[in-house]
Amino acid sequence: MLALFRKEISSFFSTLTGYFVIIVFLLSNSFFIWIFPGGLNVFDSGYASLDTLFVIAPWVFLFLVPAVTMRMFSEERRSGTFELLFTKPLSDFEIVIAKYLASLTLVILSLLPTLVYYFSVYYLSFPVGNIDVGGFWGSFIGLFFLAAIYVSIGIFTSSLTDNQIISFLLAILLSFILYAGFDSISALSVFYSIDQLIIRIGINEHYRSMSRGVIDSRDIFYYLSVILLFLSVTKFILQSRKWF
Repeated sequence: MLALFRKEISSFFSTLTGYFVIIVFLLSNSFFIWIFPGGLNVFDSGYASLDTLFVIAPWVFLFLVPAVTMRMFSEERRSGTFELLFTKPLSDFEIVIAKYLASLTLVILSLLPTLVYYFSVYYLSFPVGNIDVGGFWGSFIGLFFLAAIYVSIGIFTSSLTDNQIISFLLAILLSFILYAGFDSISALSVFYSIDQLIIRIGINEHYRSMSRGVIDSRDIFYYLSVILLFLSVTKFILQSRKWF
């Protein structure tokens, strides 16, 4: 499994994919936080806060994560190496986990440099350190788990097709529905009596909860459950090749 993990990581950085994801993610957030004028700009807002990062990043990841994961199984199918992959001494689930962890590692590498934003705002604030530390770390952990769910969705959609574009678009659609779709559905009058239940099915409710700086075990359980669900379904899809 470690060999497959290393292979996927090296493939990211042997092409422009890995560098592209990290650079675009950091530039997108930097422009809104430091350059573009308006309420999202730290200097214009007048507050020592990185709320902008945690508002913009989920939407940036919505497109960048599928761009990372779309080739994971789709490319194997297209190039004819899909069956060869399963001749390795690995179980189907180990193959899924190896590809998942490789993609997640790239996401982590794009997140870590954003800590520079934290220390910048920390020392620019008056007095120094006048920043909601708990809120930042809660939001940071929440953003990591949100991206981890996006990765699991992308791995799943990549297992469905040999077309990377279709995998990319499906991953965006499913991620969007899970992140923002349930909030919109709950607003429909027909679901008035169960609106809170519907909201809790979506990612955003749990993301907002962690953004308050409170790490609730129920939120962690939700994230892990959704990730495991998509990885398990991916394993099922891969196993189905033996039936046809």
